[in-house]
Amino acid sequence: MNDVCKPAAPPTGCAPPPPASLALAALGVVYGDIGTSPLYAIKECFHGMHAIPVSHDNVLGVLSLVFWSLTVVVSLKYVAFILRADNRGEGGIFALLALLASGKLGGPRRRAVIAMAAVFGAALLYGDGIITPAISVLSAIEGLEVATSAAQPLVLPLTVVVLTALFMVQRHGTAGIGKIFGPIMVAWFIALAALGLGYIHKNPQVLWALDPLYGVRFFAEHHVHGLVVLASVVLCITGGEALYADLGHFGRKAIRLSWFSLVYPGLLLNYFGQGALLLARPEAAVNPFYGLVPQPLLFPMVALSTIATVIASQAMISGVFSLTQQAVQLGYSPRLRVVHTSESTEGQIFVPAANYGLMAACLTLVLAFQESSRLAGAYGIAVTATMGITSVLYYFVVRHVWGWSIIKALPLVGLFLAFDLTYFGANLLKIVDGGWFTLAVGLVITLGMATWKEGRQELSRLLSGRRLPLDAFLKEVEKLGPYRAPGTAVFLSLSPEGTPPTLLHFFKLNKVLHERVVFLSILSADIPQVPDSERVTVENLGQNFFRVLASYGFMERPDVPAILRLAGPLGLKVDPLTATYFMGRETLLGGGKSTLARWRKLLFMFMSRNASNPTAYFGVPPHRVIEVGMQIAI
Repeated sequence: MNDVCKPAAPPTGCAPPPPASLALAALGVVYGDIGTSPLYAIKECFHGMHAIPVSHDNVLGVLSLVFWSLTVVVSLKYVAFILRADNRGEGGIFALLALLASGKLGGPRRRAVIAMAAVFGAALLYGDGIITPAISVLSAIEGLEVATSAAQPLVLPLTVVVLTALFMVQRHGTAGIGKIFGPIMVAWFIALAALGLGYIHKNPQVLWALDPLYGVRFFAEHHVHGLVVLASVVLCITGGEALYADLGHFGRKAIRLSWFSLVYPGLLLNYFGQGALLLARPEAAVNPFYGLVPQPLLFPMVALSTIATVIASQAMISGVFSLTQQAVQLGYSPRLRVVHTSESTEGQIFVPAANYGLMAACLTLVLAFQESSRLAGAYGIAVTATMGITSVLYYFVVRHVWGWSIIKALPLVGLFLAFDLTYFGANLLKIVDGGWFTLAVGLVITLGMATWKEGRQELSRLLSGRRLPLDAFLKEVEKLGPYRAPGTAVFLSLSPEGTPPTLLHFFKLNKVLHERVVFLSILSADIPQVPDSERVTVENLGQNFFRVLASYGFMERPDVPAILRLAGPLGLKVDPLTATYFMGRETLLGGGKSTLARWRKLLFMFMSRNASNPTAYFGVPPHRVIEVGMQIAI
């Protein structure tokens, strides 16, 4: 009988940091994007491409829309409800998709549609990751124009310099500067509140905008133009997805504490202060945020704004790195080089391909659009589409994972979708103004992810046809009695079933086996992180053959030497530095019987050729690797 061993549970770890400490750290990561929206949100309503005149009713109408957007979408939807949908503490759209894997969703077609919706939502976040640094930094540096018109020629070059520096420092990691993100953002939100309070005190009538009837009257008066303006109001809630995506880093308590104690009040006071300023000085619509700033403080405020937008951009870039790692682990992306930039912080990673791709796209956007007002046309459509997809996935979670009744689930999610779909519809009106860009980015990335996922499934099916049942292979080895060379051979295999094709190919050519043979399969789990106590199982197959199964969550990166070390207490003692590792290297050829369309075959073959070297990705000692080549017609 085969013996299967699992490690014992480890002792309980250290207590997590207190919520107050985490809430301070969350200010710089979670709220960087939404926290810098006052730089451009109100400005776009009254001075953008589709601006409305500054009047008493228009100002109160826009402020009412801002207030209820922040209250319903951010405070109610994300902070109160969506944050509850965690996958073992992790959040984000891929975590939501993995959580759904445990639910009863019906047939494979429905599961496929839900999975593609989640992939499209994740792909749209890449478009958001391109635009956020561009519009944030450009808006901050445009404050120099308010201080002096002579600075106008410097705005674009300074923006390019700041963005280039931001992307170039990513390879060094952000652990050091991350420690000061929180205190800087505390200063930023206090400054927002103080600037807004000064003008609310002078013109308190803006507080009437808390009445939702002003928002209703705004649409009744402006009709379709009101929807266009709503697409600018949406800018005040961009970054709402970050609350959910960063759940695993800070936890619900810290995110809620920082939102209700500082971020939410600071944003509202600043937005209402800008409204009070416009009622008193309509000409300030050119840049109402900097219109709140006293003249002697303009240059310091431009500096603080630039730092705040760099922090917001850093948070978005780090989010893209994390999203990319999750896509690789869940099988939606080829292997990419991932560099861990901190020995103490697990989430500190650098993905060169994603970083320099974002950098090129971001700088291209800045040089093409040149003004934050023009960039605002491209902003919003991605995040509103993702918000709508998140609401739909949340409905399936509460219905099929948590077991809510339809009477309980539908009204709540219906309210969320009423806001999400209205915002998305309003942003569709901006497609010709630049919204096409984020949609194009999302569609291209979705196509790539879907092609890779289906291509790998097709390749796995083709390889499974070449697998010999393990029992038959072991009987053949016992019968032939081949020479067993000293040492341990580790064969990495996609599937834990059957005999690895790399071993069959090697044995067919060499007629020899190692003294000890290990079949290692690395499996992706539908959870963020797998504890070491549950990561590895070892099965003794007899004749000194062993099968090792290792599970990794979608927030983790596989490490073969670490797997072998964990196998030691389970009866398989292998020195990772002296073992020989066999990896298959497939050369894909066209003309096979795959169901993929021809152009998708070509795309999959291109992606496969450019995938990261598996030796580096799995942490295998490079001097101990033998690659076994195989040609496969797909």
